[in-house]
Amino acid sequence: MSNNVRLSVLGEALAKEFLLKNGYTILALNYKTKLGEIDIIAEQGKVVVFVEVKARSSVRFGLPREAVTAQKQNKIQQIALQFLRTKRMLNVPMRFDVIELLGDQLTHIPNAF
Repeated sequence: MSNNVRLSVLGEALAKEFLLKNGYTILALNYKTKLGEIDIIAEQGKVVVFVEVKARSSVRFGLPREAVTAQKQNKIQQIALQFLRTKRMLNVPMRFDVIELLGDQLTHIPNAF
């Protein structure tokens, strides 16, 4: 397993733990469709939260959150809509968060896009 894959797996595990500790309910992990994948789908109260997790060991290539480009955001939104249609939850409030891990620093960015 490459260092990038390990960092990604660790990042998602830490993000899941963070969300659970903060009262979120996890609905899905690594939700995959033909369009792509959403790392974590959770619920906070009555709000469905689609979470993109980005982890990096340094800022050499920029902050992790900067990797969530407009193109990536659009893809996540399309996958989220497909999830909501499948679960018949189209009338449920939703939001898109980013959790970034930079070294051992976790930052949660609600309503990131």
